[in-house]
Amino acid sequence: MSFFKRLRESVAQKTEAVTQKFMTGLSKTSNNLVGAINELFTGRSKIDEELYEELEEILITADVGVETTMELVERLRAEVKQQKIKEPQHLQPILSELIGEMMDGAGEEGLRIKENELTVILFVGVNGVGKTTTIGKLAHRFKNEGKKVVLAAGDTFRAGAIDQLETWGQRVGVDVIKHQAGADPAAVIYDGIQAAKSRRADILLCDTAGRLQNKVNLMEELKKVFRVIRREVPDGPHEVLLVLDATTGQNALLQAKQFGEAVDVSGIVLTKLDGTAKGGIVIAISNELKIPVKLVGLGEKADDLQDFDKEQFLHALFKEMIDKNETD
Repeated sequence: MSFFKRLRESVAQKTEAVTQKFMTGLSKTSNNLVGAINELFTGRSKIDEELYEELEEILITADVGVETTMELVERLRAEVKQQKIKEPQHLQPILSELIGEMMDGAGEEGLRIKENELTVILFVGVNGVGKTTTIGKLAHRFKNEGKKVVLAAGDTFRAGAIDQLETWGQRVGVDVIKHQAGADPAAVIYDGIQAAKSRRADILLCDTAGRLQNKVNLMEELKKVFRVIRREVPDGPHEVLLVLDATTGQNALLQAKQFGEAVDVSGIVLTKLDGTAKGGIVIAISNELKIPVKLVGLGEKADDLQDFDKEQFLHALFKEMIDKNETD
């Protein structure tokens, strides 16, 4: 069975509403990346060096990243040689399958949630990436699942961040533990843990500051927060989620490497994927960082924060090619 057919059949068994969210959220990237690849492969009569160079340019422009692009094109060259492929249009499903394989290295998907005991999730990332909004949307989801949720306003550097989290808490109907602006973030997280335990909460979502211009202090602060959580909840934090803005492209990769030096990042949340034509960053993150993308923001609504699904991602990205393949 062809890769495109396997992908289509797999997605057909999944929720239609989720499939539609991925397709809508990734439409800009699909039009940009896959549209250009399709044009390249159908507009050429032979596979030559020029084709490979143009393909590299298309991939890099879509924020697939230089390292991942070079690896991808090298693997495509090897497949062409091995399978003795002559027609450029035959490269489409092979390239798609190779991208899928390169995304396998990131490992597990889905959030690690403890059953019948407190789950602590720590959020890190620079200011402006959508950390607080992600926490609010996730609180909304967990509450709808019948879980008791507490939020800890650990970004004490900005009074606005505390207010924003409090607004989300009121909107969703969950408790927010906060101190004054400028307070010790680790003290806020400590109080958050005690409150979550005394209220028999299922989940504690912890916000943190994200001012990279003061990188050394920030990273030391995060390490202290991490130590406090580990002391109070020995197997916590159960997730350390790095929130990245998909529209910042390669800058997001750099941020991931910097935060990875301070805390053991267990997963990526990629926000604003619907607002960029450069969603190729998902491929670069999966391949280069080997950290799973766990959640993606596909729109403004609370339920537009979706669990990342590699098959849904690839299906939404290559939908036009899959449909064309079916009619051929």
